[in-house]
Amino acid sequence: MEKLDPKVNTKVILASRPTGYPTEEDFLIVESEIPSLKEGELIVKIDWLSLDPYMRGRMNDAKSYAPSVEVGDVMVGGAVGTVVESRTPLFSVDEVVEGNFGWQSYALSSGVGLRRVNPMLGPVQSSIGILGMPGLTAYFGLLDVCQPLAGDTVVISAASGAVGQVVGQIAKIMGCTVIGTAGTDEKVRYIVDELGFDVGINYKNENVGNSLDSACPNGIDIYFDNVGGFVTDEVIKRINTGARIAICGQISQYNLREPELGPRNLFHLTKSQAKMQGFLVFAYEAQYDKALNRISKWIKAGKLKYREDIVEGISNAPKTFIGMLQGCLLYTSPSPRDGLLSRMPSSA
Repeated sequence: MEKLDPKVNTKVILASRPTGYPTEEDFLIVESEIPSLKEGELIVKIDWLSLDPYMRGRMNDAKSYAPSVEVGDVMVGGAVGTVVESRTPLFSVDEVVEGNFGWQSYALSSGVGLRRVNPMLGPVQSSIGILGMPGLTAYFGLLDVCQPLAGDTVVISAASGAVGQVVGQIAKIMGCTVIGTAGTDEKVRYIVDELGFDVGINYKNENVGNSLDSACPNGIDIYFDNVGGFVTDEVIKRINTGARIAICGQISQYNLREPELGPRNLFHLTKSQAKMQGFLVFAYEAQYDKALNRISKWIKAGKLKYREDIVEGISNAPKTFIGMLQGCLLYTSPSPRDGLLSRMPSSA
């Protein structure tokens, strides 16, 4: 594990707004002193940082559901760490907390909006993975937005990603037939052989439409979309009456210099009386505890499995993030281990 200087805060800031895929030149690694505490504040030493696709959108100067990262500011990101100093009654020294601390080794906080990590639910770093935002996104997007029924046919894009892999396994728990798309043969084997998906489709070297026809001869009841683009076009052509579509992400669009025109086949929603709904996990905050307890029970019962890509060192965050967006990272750790930087499997 990277040894941290207890007096220096290493930060990754946004140096410039990328056009297309980010490059390492769009980030700058700087060091600064850890500020002195004021009354009502605390300092957290970051132990694990999660890198997720949504961060790419926050690098743009564009209106969205959350503010953009300003050039010169610390990159945004969820993390989990240990309180090392506290002058607030909200949290004590040595408590483990999760929050939006950003890409840095230490974070100053008022404590508002932080969440205590329950070590009984799972390993600490899982609080920013399967027992954090990605897992909760999968849980509510499938169970609330899509409302699966036993026997439904479910298709998931980016099925090997942090969200997609959880969606597929919960759908199997619910008694569904599950088909996932991914960008490499290795990822396809992972979702089928290890996670229990019924069918995996490599969208890069297969005819997606033909593969969907073969895997879903009776049509598609639920589509959990993390990607957008041509995969979504092919799925929508095959939806059943009363289908439910959850729009979680559109990673195929995040790095385009010019946005694609589409979708253009939404008439299928009308003739199928289907529902397409975008959602944000933060709307379900009041239900987090119940969901986390349920997810944890599934993990402990062996019904939910997960892997993590783990890279040590906050200075490696930029190139790791870029690799994630390009779908280049492989599963470097089949089980949790120590490290400063933790990320669930790549998204495409």
